[in-house]
Amino acid sequence: MAIVEVTITPLGTQTPSVSYYVAEVHKVLEQSGLTHQLTPMSTIIEGDLQEIIAVIQKMHEVPFEKGALRVSTSIRIDDRRDIEASMEQKLKSVQDKI
Repeated sequence: MAIVEVTITPLGTQTPSVSYYVAEVHKVLEQSGLTHQLTPMSTIIEGDLQEIIAVIQKMHEVPFEKGALRVSTSIRIDDRRDIEASMEQKLKSVQDKI
C-alpha cells in the first residue's frame, strides 16, 4: 500500500486565498473512497498507487475547471512493499518510541 502526499496549488487566481479550490479538489477525493487525511499544508492519501495517481490527475484538473490559469501539483510517494504500512501504523510506530 502506498502513502502519498499531494499539494495542489492554483496560480493566476483573483485572490491569494486558495481554500475555495482546496475544498473543490477535496470533493473529488471524497468521491474516490480512498483513505485520506487533509492537513493544513497538504493531503495524505493511502491505497493502491495506480488508483491514487488516477485520482490525483482528476484533482489536478479541478482548479482549471474553476478558473485557475495555472496549477502546480507536488506529489511525494512512500511505497513500502516489505510490510503493509498505513498512515495509522506509521504514526503508532513513532508514538511508541516517544
